[in-house]
Amino acid sequence: MWELINEIAQTLKHNKLRTSLTGFAVAWGIFMLIVLLGMSRGVMNSFNANVDPERSNSMSLWGGMTSKPYKGYKEWRWIRLKGSDMAPIKQYNSEHVAGVSANASLDSAKVSTAKDYLTDGVSGVYPAAKSRYRIKMSHGRFVNDRDLELTRKVMVLHADNASLLFGSPDAAVGKRVDAMGLSWLVVGVYTHDWEKGCYVPFTTAMNLNGFTDYVDEIVVQAKGLETSEDGKNLEDGIRATMARTREFDVEDRGAVHIWNRFEGYLQEKSAMNILNLAVWLIGIFTLLSGIVGVSNIMFVSVRERTHEIGIRRAIGAKPRIILTQIVMESVAVTTLFGYVGVFLGMVVMQVIDSLFGNTDFLKNPTVDLYMALEVTLVLIVAGAFAGLFPAIKATKVKPVEALRDE
Repeated sequence: MWELINEIAQTLKHNKLRTSLTGFAVAWGIFMLIVLLGMSRGVMNSFNANVDPERSNSMSLWGGMTSKPYKGYKEWRWIRLKGSDMAPIKQYNSEHVAGVSANASLDSAKVSTAKDYLTDGVSGVYPAAKSRYRIKMSHGRFVNDRDLELTRKVMVLHADNASLLFGSPDAAVGKRVDAMGLSWLVVGVYTHDWEKGCYVPFTTAMNLNGFTDYVDEIVVQAKGLETSEDGKNLEDGIRATMARTREFDVEDRGAVHIWNRFEGYLQEKSAMNILNLAVWLIGIFTLLSGIVGVSNIMFVSVRERTHEIGIRRAIGAKPRIILTQIVMESVAVTTLFGYVGVFLGMVVMQVIDSLFGNTDFLKNPTVDLYMALEVTLVLIVAGAFAGLFPAIKATKVKPVEALRDE
């Protein structure tokens, strides 16, 4: 074994320039593969970080306008969602409906303290709105089920509004504000990139609306969905339920608008898988150019060493020995320079991670141990494949003809 390693080292040392040029192509291919895989991993990490199980397994409903006459009703009739629509949706689609919630917007209200006031929108929501709207609580808590059950007069403020009314966000929790003629207890402060409204329990908001039952949005939390067909069946079931209870043609798509988030999640997941596959294909084809170079160099090496191979065959060397040496030389060149590419690629990805690793589109674009093992396997297979055909040619050299070769 040591003799084989020493012989391979001597061969590579004897042809430094040729080996270096060939190795550069391999190193570049591996470098590009590592960078592409790292970037792909960063995009997928960002996708997974932004996926909320509750959000991706839900469907949102909004009212619309009919476009067909139905049971004596004329077309162009507004269908406004009501809180009473939630119970039938869950009842008739119980197999795949885990829960139903809604939100209702109140008119812009004057929210004030003894120090200052603001005029902003107030929305009545369920606790599920926290994940659906990607609300991040900085202090206190969000609306909970107990608030809905007891129709509590509690409010959640945006951090900017809390600072305006109380001087700082942390000072707002536990204090009271006046709004819509009532006193409200501030139970939490949140942050959001663009939303700055005030949130109150849905049941409390409906009481303030008086006798109206209208809501802005109904959200169906799904369960047991596995395929796109499952999501489509649930969507059709919800539409059929609404058509039955609100009396419009089930084929009238404009009467109620449904956003099937589960289908969108499956499409995004499929796109991420395609991206990962495309990155591997691009990286492999880039590496292939270097492997072809290694194979060509090994063919040249076999040609140059025909006389040597003939002598070794004449003194009893078996074809298997010749085959092993040529293949191992190819693997050595590919692996040696391949790991140079791996190292440089990991350095570049660490730099990219330090600069852009916490952005919304790229999270932790680094190469982990599992990916390094995958690349190692690719290196070994590619090196063996590159040396296989030259090695087969070497084993076919006849000793008598090789000894006559100049």
